[in-house]
Amino acid sequence: MKRPRLILTLAGLSLSSLLLPSGPAQAQIGFGVSITIAPPALPVYVQPAMPAAGYMWSPGYWAWGDGDYYWVPGTWVMAPQPGVLWTPGYWGWSSGNYLWHEGYWGPHIGFYGGVNYGFGYVGTGYAGGYWQGGAFFYNRSVNNIPGNVHITNVYNKTVVNNVTVNQVSYNGGTGGTSVRPTSEETAAEHEKHLPPVAAQAQQQQVARANPSLRASANHGNPPVAATLHAGELSGPGIVPARGASAPAHPAATGPVHPVTTGPLHPVATAPVHPEATMPVHPSPTPPAAEFKAAAPPAAVASGNPPPKPKPPPPKPAHPPAPHPEEHRPEG
Repeated sequence: MKRPRLILTLAGLSLSSLLLPSGPAQAQIGFGVSITIAPPALPVYVQPAMPAAGYMWSPGYWAWGDGDYYWVPGTWVMAPQPGVLWTPGYWGWSSGNYLWHEGYWGPHIGFYGGVNYGFGYVGTGYAGGYWQGGAFFYNRSVNNIPGNVHITNVYNKTVVNNVTVNQVSYNGGTGGTSVRPTSEETAAEHEKHLPPVAAQAQQQQVARANPSLRASANHGNPPVAATLHAGELSGPGIVPARGASAPAHPAATGPVHPVTTGPLHPVATAPVHPEATMPVHPSPTPPAAEFKAAAPPAAVASGNPPPKPKPPPPKPAHPPAPHPEEHRPEG
């Protein structure tokens, strides 16, 4: 197995890629981490129910630390202030290495590598909701809102995924996504940003300290894929991955990544009126049938189907009279 090579670079990244708390709010340049092997595929999992009104979803991702990739479970967090949305971080290929690009909070969704994290983050834009008048409006078709959580600002909008889905967790390189930032996403990267909140940093730290979340231990199938509360990896609200993931880019097999293909149509999400057009909660894959229908009979050697059997002739009411013996002309 090829041994990963760690390279420290200056790439507009922050130390949180090393699973340390983020730096100053508006810092644009920091130390990043480069790895020579690709991160595993994204695991498939369901979203735990929202704990209370005001929480927003922070999707799970693969991070690097102590010589191995490890999974940081998705979780619910509170936004640092009204009007900001979370742009997830992503791994990007550059000059023979995979570099981690830190996520951030900002007024618009920026570029996150075309990686389909699910639950509204399907490669570009965000379909989970929008801010208006200081309140966040939740898209119920994207967010798992239980009946015991009362939220006034809720709407239902089915979104159509126009991104090829394959659970790839990085951009560029061999097998990575080929998505490039739109002009709107590029503009969003130059806006004023806020770093991950304390709950997100705590989720990173507890995940790094848990040996079962390392890729070498779970082989891409983490036992804790998502949590109800940040920093809690046991107890109620813990969601495991649904089936093992391959080490690179398998086909999607679960409710997080709907299997659809087509050209990419980026959606620029605005804080007031976003155009949410991509699904996150498709119907689960139906279970395989318990039995198969009997196969049709084989065709005869000539290629024609066998003749249907004729029903027996009806029995006469009276015995038929004897027929005279047949005579054939002599040859």
